[in-house]
Amino acid sequence: MRTTVYIDGFNLYYGSLKGSGHKWLDLFAFFQRTLPTNNNLLKVKYFTARVKPLSHDIDAPIRQDVYLRALKFLYPQQIEIIEGNFQIKKKKAPLASNPSQIVQVIQAEE
Repeated sequence: MRTTVYIDGFNLYYGSLKGSGHKWLDLFAFFQRTLPTNNNLLKVKYFTARVKPLSHDIDAPIRQDVYLRALKFLYPQQIEIIEGNFQIKKKKAPLASNPSQIVQVIQAEE
């Protein structure tokens, strides 16, 4: 069975990889091992957006760039990286320790 895997990069990272030892996951190799043997993995489509530096993590764009270049180098035909836009917005939200107090927070969105 011919198979293409579609990945939401931000959901994968923030939902499963952040804080783990697998941030530099080899996507193509992972799905080749994970999918049933009757699947012929043709392509991985990885949807992401370029992150911007934040005051608490100014090197995030560099690490992301290295990761994306590594994927392209290892799998030039098998991995397609589709880039969207990444924006940082300021929003107001209740403080967790005191919900009656409203604070301004920075929220990153794809």
